[in-house]
Amino acid sequence: MEKRIELEMRGLKPDKVVELNLDNCRSTSIVGLTDEFINLETLSLINVGLTSLKGFPKLPNLRKLELSDNRISGGLNLLHASPKLTHLNLSGNKIKDLDTLEPLKEFKNLKNLDLFNNEATSMDNYREKVFNLIPSLKYLDG
Repeated sequence: MEKRIELEMRGLKPDKVVELNLDNCRSTSIVGLTDEFINLETLSLINVGLTSLKGFPKLPNLRKLELSDNRISGGLNLLHASPKLTHLNLSGNKIKDLDTLEPLKEFKNLKNLDLFNNEATSMDNYREKVFNLIPSLKYLDG
């Protein structure tokens, strides 16, 4: 992951990078992404193989986070240092229940959440429960 980050930076300093695409770079954890990326607005980690968000850096300007097709089952509280988050894609992960989503209620700007292809989506009144949990939400799974 560290080599891919360096490649994607294209010679820029971390605080100048606004968008980072690390899709398919195979890693079970977040490595090489640091708090120095203070102006990062979009981060894509699709199909990386992440099992955890441990090590997720403080990204105060992050607005869009793509985490689809990983193996994340919890630890969403580790995203707390990204209060401007508006879009979060967790489709195709291992989220089993609404308790796992509890930390997301703190995100006052979260408008779009995708949980498609997670076990939690099969529970009764799933959509209603998620909208009640996260009042700022406008779009769920689409």
